[in-house]
Amino acid sequence: MRTKGIRTAVTLAAASSLLALTACTTDPSVTEDTGTASEGASPGATEQTEWFDQALYDEQNEQRTATFEGSPDEPWLQYIAGDMTDTSKFASEGGHKVCFANASISNPWRQTGWITMNEQLKVLQDEGVVSEMETRDAKDNDNTQIADIDYFINEGNCDAFIISPNSTAALTPAVERACETGKPVVVFDRGVETDCATTFIHPIGGFAWGIDSANFLTERLQEGDKVVALRILPGVDVLEQRWAAAEKIFAEKGIEATDYFTNADPTEIKKIISDELATGDVQGVWMDAGDGAVAAIEAFEDAGKDLPVMTGEDELSFLRKWKETGIDALAPVYSNFQWRTPLLAVQKIFAGEEVPAEWVLPQQPIPAEELDDWLERNDGMPDGHYAKFGGEDLPGYPDVWQQRQMP
Repeated sequence: MRTKGIRTAVTLAAASSLLALTACTTDPSVTEDTGTASEGASPGATEQTEWFDQALYDEQNEQRTATFEGSPDEPWLQYIAGDMTDTSKFASEGGHKVCFANASISNPWRQTGWITMNEQLKVLQDEGVVSEMETRDAKDNDNTQIADIDYFINEGNCDAFIISPNSTAALTPAVERACETGKPVVVFDRGVETDCATTFIHPIGGFAWGIDSANFLTERLQEGDKVVALRILPGVDVLEQRWAAAEKIFAEKGIEATDYFTNADPTEIKKIISDELATGDVQGVWMDAGDGAVAAIEAFEDAGKDLPVMTGEDELSFLRKWKETGIDALAPVYSNFQWRTPLLAVQKIFAGEEVPAEWVLPQQPIPAEELDDWLERNDGMPDGHYAKFGGEDLPGYPDVWQQRQMP
C-alpha cells in the first residue's frame, strides 16, 4: 500500500471498524436499520459528513478517467501507474504454498469471485507456481479471521499470505503480524490501516461508484425531481462513500433524495417504493448495490406507474430485468475480476517482478449501449452471477460458474 495506500485505507476506515467492501460484497456484523429512511429524524441515520472525504472523492473522480497500464483484454492485471514494490528478495523457483484468510463467501458477489479465484489457482498449479492454497473462511467474523491468520503464522508453512479483511481496524494488527514473518502479504478487496503489505489490490472505490451513478441520474432528471435511494446497510465504509458522493451531487443539482436502509430485503424494498409512490411520483431510483433491484422495478409495475431512471449493478438479475423492461438504467460495477489478481500478484512476486504498491484496478459501469453484449457474454449464467467476473479464459468456464460449484 505504501503512503498512498495507507492514506486510502485509513480514510476508508474513517469512523468505523466495520469495513466490508462491496458491490454486493458485504455481510459485516453491523446493526441493521432495515426500512428506515435515513433523512430527517430517523433514529438509525448515519451522519454523511463523517464519511465524506473531499481529497479521496477528488482522487477517485480523477481515477474514473485514468489511463491504466496493461492490456484491456486482461483488466485483472491492469493498474494505475504509481509506486511499485521491489519483490526481488522473494524470487524463487518451484511451487509455493499460499495461505488465504478470507472474510467470507456469504453472498453471490463473493461466491462468484471465489469460483474465479479457484479456477485461476488451477492454472498456476499446472504451471508449477503454486503447490497449494490453504484457505480459512472467517464467515464474516473479525475474531475468527484474526485466529485464522495467527493459525497460518504459527503453522509456519506459508510461503505467501493473501488476506481479504473482514474489517479494517480490527484486522490491522493481524495483517502486521503476517508481514513480520518476512513472507509476502497480499491484501485485496478490503483495506487495513498499515502499509506493510507487499501490495493492496482493489478497484477504484466507493466515491467513484457514487459519482458514476449520481451523474447518470442527474443528467436525466430535472431540479425538484424525486429519487429514492435504496441502501443495504449503515456503517459500511464503501457503501457509505457511495451514498456520500451521490448525496453531494443530488444536493448540488437540486434533486430531492430520500434514502432507506433495506438489508436487500425484496419485501421491504417493495414496501418502501409503494409507500413513496402513494405520496407522489418518483422519477429515479439509486442503489448502493444491485441486491433487490428487481424488486424495486416490480414495485413500480405493481403500482402501474411509469418506470424510473435507475442505477443497479452488474448482477445478472438486474441486467435481465433492465433488458426486459427497457428502463433507462446504468449498472455500476465493483470489479469482481479482482479475485484473480491476488494469485497473479503472487506469481509476479515469486518471479521477482515489481508489483504496484497500491494496485488500483479498472471499475467501469455498464451503460445501455453495452447491455446486450454483456448479456450475451453471460448467457446461461445464473441470476446471482456478476457480468464482469473476468473468468472466460479459465479452465472451468462456463460450467463451474453456471453450476455455482463451491470449491
